[in-house]
Amino acid sequence: MKKVLLLFFALWSCMLSSFGQVTFKIDGFSDRYYGRAYISDTSEVFSEGWVAVYDRKTNKELIHVDADELSFDLHDDQLKANIAEIPYGEHSLLLYEDFNFDGKNDFALMDGQHGCYHGPSFQIFLASNNGFTFSPGFTELAQENCGMFSVNEEENTISTMTKDGYGWHKFSTYIVKDNEPFLISTLIEDVSNEPINTITTEKWDGKKMVKKTSTFFDFECEYIKSLFTFHVDKQNKDIILYSGDGRQLCYAITNSDGELELLYPEINKEGKKDFYYSRKKNALSFWNKDTEYTITDKGGNAGISILTKGKTYQWIGSPKRRKGSLATLLKEAFDNVSYGN
Repeated sequence: MKKVLLLFFALWSCMLSSFGQVTFKIDGFSDRYYGRAYISDTSEVFSEGWVAVYDRKTNKELIHVDADELSFDLHDDQLKANIAEIPYGEHSLLLYEDFNFDGKNDFALMDGQHGCYHGPSFQIFLASNNGFTFSPGFTELAQENCGMFSVNEEENTISTMTKDGYGWHKFSTYIVKDNEPFLISTLIEDVSNEPINTITTEKWDGKKMVKKTSTFFDFECEYIKSLFTFHVDKQNKDIILYSGDGRQLCYAITNSDGELELLYPEINKEGKKDFYYSRKKNALSFWNKDTEYTITDKGGNAGISILTKGKTYQWIGSPKRRKGSLATLLKEAFDNVSYGN
């Protein structure tokens, strides 16, 4: 009786340990190869396992990658290859595509969720005359970015994207040089300080990466209250008065390309009066370094007087390209504005 019970518990333990363990065949992507993927627990969203590639004629295993976490989607109870919904959508465990533009398809096998925000990551194996060779350079592109890298066959370029929070994104473009990815451009969008958005680009000029940073004002930003804006035709600039928190008044100038030329104050200091508003003259004045600015708005005609180094410059606003009015300040009480007659 004891032997029967021991046998029963042994069989039951084996059944429990194998519950949820499945090995899927991945097929339909090549006449020469097929794949298999082992999932240790299909009841979990992420599970340990492995992905492998086999020769169809000999059934010999050619590539094997162990994974700490695999995620998968079934299509008619089958795993499909070559699905890469970049950056955050479905990714197959196995991708079979020409990554280095040599006319031979290569393999990408999922090895976990090492990408941005716990996204999928892959190891890359490039095709050669002697089989497939692991590529550290291409694998690096498929590890810490958001999803798999994308391939542009028309331009022979590879693109990646990564992010940090809602407001910071980085886009990178590579060519293939000596069978390795070679960075030719990056673009970083930083909108974490809205309405001030910064775009930083770096481009390869044949000898080095050339960096350029531009700052823009987002007129459509939902986090600010636009009080008064007008366009200066002759200088082709926009003058902007706005508030980001309802307590502090801010001033900005943008050029014809929308790039930010001046932001005042750059830093809001509690208790500091950055502006002076004359109710009688309906004029707003402030100093920035050694320059005095005075904004006026009379009879629908806005303008700005700029006094610097003993010279005064008059910018005349366009009556057709304005929103709001300077008199709006009469209805507000900003902490950094001193109000007078």
